[in-house]
Amino acid sequence: MRLVALAAGSVLVALPLVGIAQSGVRAIVHASGVTSPVGIVQDPTNQSVQFVVEQGGRIKVVRAGSVLPTVFLDLTMAVLSGGERGLLGLAFAPDYATSGRAFVNFTNRDGNTVIARFKRSADPLVADPASRFDLKWSGSAVIVQPYANHNGGHLAFGPDGFLYVGLGDGGSANDPEHRAQNPRELLGKMLRIDVNVPDADAAGYRVPPDNPFLAGGPAGTRPEIWAFGLRNPWRYSFDDPTLGGTGALVIGDVGQGAWEEIDYEPPRRGGRNYGWRNREGAHNHVTSLQPAFLPLVDPVHEYSRSAGASVTGGFVYRGRALGSAFRGRYFFADYVSGRIWSIALTLDSAGEARTSDLREMNADLGIGRVSVSSFGVDASGELFIADYVGGSILRLTGQSVAPPAPTRPTIVR
Repeated sequence: MRLVALAAGSVLVALPLVGIAQSGVRAIVHASGVTSPVGIVQDPTNQSVQFVVEQGGRIKVVRAGSVLPTVFLDLTMAVLSGGERGLLGLAFAPDYATSGRAFVNFTNRDGNTVIARFKRSADPLVADPASRFDLKWSGSAVIVQPYANHNGGHLAFGPDGFLYVGLGDGGSANDPEHRAQNPRELLGKMLRIDVNVPDADAAGYRVPPDNPFLAGGPAGTRPEIWAFGLRNPWRYSFDDPTLGGTGALVIGDVGQGAWEEIDYEPPRRGGRNYGWRNREGAHNHVTSLQPAFLPLVDPVHEYSRSAGASVTGGFVYRGRALGSAFRGRYFFADYVSGRIWSIALTLDSAGEARTSDLREMNADLGIGRVSVSSFGVDASGELFIADYVGGSILRLTGQSVAPPAPTRPTIVR
């Protein structure tokens, strides 16, 4: 994601919410008054509560649409925020109801990535700051970031109960050190780790025994690696099997200068190479050095700079409020152009996806183009959208309710 884009020559124009939708769906304001939101995460123990991750270092609590004055966690003194750095990810352990464990991903004051574990306090809406434990990567409490951009930052637990950590290529442009294809580097990869370990575990995680490169692959591959060849995976999600989904992993990966991409991975199909920097989208890019291994897996969908410049990955919709016509469609957006889309997914006999029927959703939702930094889902699979510049959380609904009329920014390039 290019959060710096708004400060780098773009012009913001106030665009009113449309207020007239065309398909019976709407986007309404669920909560407002948050600052630079980059994540929306459902409380696993309370259906009326969501947590909003603010890039500056706070995790706010939204209960029944109201932002509470007490924060779940305040890491502002530990976080280096600005551009593509900051507090970037939050995930609750599958056994959160009993373990009280939450995991966050942030850029520390030295500019490096930290994945930290916290525990819930006696107050279920407040974390215990004294419980912090930083996961150790070959003994180091940080993943060194050589440049200021492409931190990735998202965290998500898969249906298998393991934590997936999406890391950008380390930054600069065109991955100058070819890190996304380097088997000895964690950067530019999707990691998969087992964090269901005792509190006293020295690293805070173990490597699942079925991780794909434990039994083969390029020499020296770090065992935590699940997939190669990502540039900056800005939001990924699993198609929730508990709501009728397939369990597939769907990744939005931000492009360099020509193509944005969506990658689709059937369940339990790790060990893939998504191609960066040898490819951008499905197109040859910098090919002076060989990829770590072949084949390179093409995206299931890509779009050019005529449509946008920084993809925000979303979710396969499995809720009911939008109606059956939207169930199974993948929602995603572009942060820079402010466009929101849904696209149909069709699976073949091997579980691989094809896409069709791309629809721009802004007019249908009754909103102008907004700076979508993240999507979220509630316990029933209903969708939220984080408006980074507007400082609000929108909820998608099928109710015939006209949205309120504050302005939203769009970008004229």
